[in-house]
Amino acid sequence: MTTFALIGAGSGLGLAAARRFGTAGHTVALIARGAEHLDDLTSELARDGVQARGFTADALDPASLATALRAAADALGPVEILQYSPAVRADFMKPVLDTTADDLDAPLTFSVKGPVTAVRAVLPGMRRLGRGTLLFVNGGSAVRPHPERAGTSVAFAAESAYARMLHDTLAPENIHAAQLIVPGAIHPDSEHSNPDALARRLYALHTDRDGFRHYAEALPD
Repeated sequence: MTTFALIGAGSGLGLAAARRFGTAGHTVALIARGAEHLDDLTSELARDGVQARGFTADALDPASLATALRAAADALGPVEILQYSPAVRADFMKPVLDTTADDLDAPLTFSVKGPVTAVRAVLPGMRRLGRGTLLFVNGGSAVRPHPERAGTSVAFAAESAYARMLHDTLAPENIHAAQLIVPGAIHPDSEHSNPDALARRLYALHTDRDGFRHYAEALPD
């Protein structure tokens, strides 16, 4: 049995994605900062028959991500699918003219150092399996920079570039990297951007392995 590792486990998209991949037969490693929160999620998944376990780590502490992913693989089995989708902090989204060089340190750690560390932690196991999937979830500022959200615009663009390079480089090894852009808020009443719909879309990206960048819905004009 292989593992679906989710960085950014929450009660919305994270829980829905964990349920979708877990009911498909993967064990689930939930990675987030709060241990009590992780216990609640694993209990809810257990009621659905999903084998899940929580591992504490912080996307702003890349070393903790590597430790958590190694522990997950040791406890649950090799990571076949990695989803990187932690929720960004509000202070990443200052207007561009109010953003200093120091203000970019945390967003770039979150969206570049975190993904690079996570991928390097799981890639050896994927290579041993002979397959793998790397899923990156970003907001619309990844492809359309927004002057009121400078930190995420810069950091998501860098994450996008890294993920695209992974897509091109790892394809010959049967390791698929894909990005899902969610232009607006994830909301239960949204037709295409509700948690369950996005979870189904992410699972399809894993199984269909068709192209790099995908959109939950069209970018607004």
